[in-house]
Amino acid sequence: MTQLKNDLFLRALKGETVERPPVWMMRQAGRYLPEFRALKAKYDFFTRCRTPELAAEITVQPIDIIGPDAAILFSDILVIPQAMNIEVEMKDGIGPWLPNPIRSLADVEQVIVPDVYEELGYVMDAIKLTKERLDNRVPLIGFAGSPWTILCYAVQGQGSKNFDKAKELCFTQPEAAHQLLQKITDTTIAYLKAKVATGVNAVQVFDSWGGMLSPVDYQEFSWKYIQQIVDALKAETEVIVFGKGCWFALQEMAQSGAAALGVDWTCSARNARYLTGGNITLQGNFDPSRLLSPPAEIKKMVKQMVDAFGKDRYIANLGHGILPNIPVENAQAFVDAVKEYQA
Repeated sequence: MTQLKNDLFLRALKGETVERPPVWMMRQAGRYLPEFRALKAKYDFFTRCRTPELAAEITVQPIDIIGPDAAILFSDILVIPQAMNIEVEMKDGIGPWLPNPIRSLADVEQVIVPDVYEELGYVMDAIKLTKERLDNRVPLIGFAGSPWTILCYAVQGQGSKNFDKAKELCFTQPEAAHQLLQKITDTTIAYLKAKVATGVNAVQVFDSWGGMLSPVDYQEFSWKYIQQIVDALKAETEVIVFGKGCWFALQEMAQSGAAALGVDWTCSARNARYLTGGNITLQGNFDPSRLLSPPAEIKKMVKQMVDAFGKDRYIANLGHGILPNIPVENAQAFVDAVKEYQA
């Protein structure tokens, strides 16, 4: 394996002492960049995901433009249900749309655990092309949604404020819910292992809707499946777990074998360090909307954030994905503030 020119991100994941924290942004390959919007105008969403040349170009755009310390592969968490025989569309103004949501055990039985190289080979091709274009400048992160978050879309059929139908399936037909969660987990493990074999340097599991569950239900319907993924991958790569709104599970997450935990902006650095015992790498937690503040203010707040987390065992990031209406110079100010950091 050729030496990376910038391995700061991987060193922070391993808990090594660093000169400054690494920085990247969730959804950095995306909607706030004019270069991304130009491709969006030409190609629909899943065409961009399924065309390795386009996925590689989009992944590398932010590396060339704003210069973060890691790239994250342009893809989507919903390529997994697509590969599992669940139809997923992306509708303008609505977002994900699943015309045949899963509502019963009979529906779950139609869901397959696919051969990931066959159904998701285009993702592996995108990784290979991206690695060529990155030319060892920075590490590449692969990702997947958590099984619970995928279930939310598969059962609800679209985004939701409360995912009531997803919860209804779990609470009225737990057997169907657990079968579906296990199938998603098995597929996700195979998918992430394939990504690692193809060349990603670390993986992140996004539990975007984990915070919808009570702490007790979180253990049953989300965390135990994420734990299976961590167990299956931790010997092969560094695993980051990001649960939005899941501060209540940080203590357990810290014992999981994950290399790092993402924190959203509702949990302070102090609480996150306290809950995780202070000896695991944390990632986050700048409020994405705060990137609307003037660049000088962003820089000041980023310094305060890094001071609060400490420079070691820390990866500077947002507390969720970057918003489409963020000016590029504000995203740049965020990245630059971390790069200029001195304790």
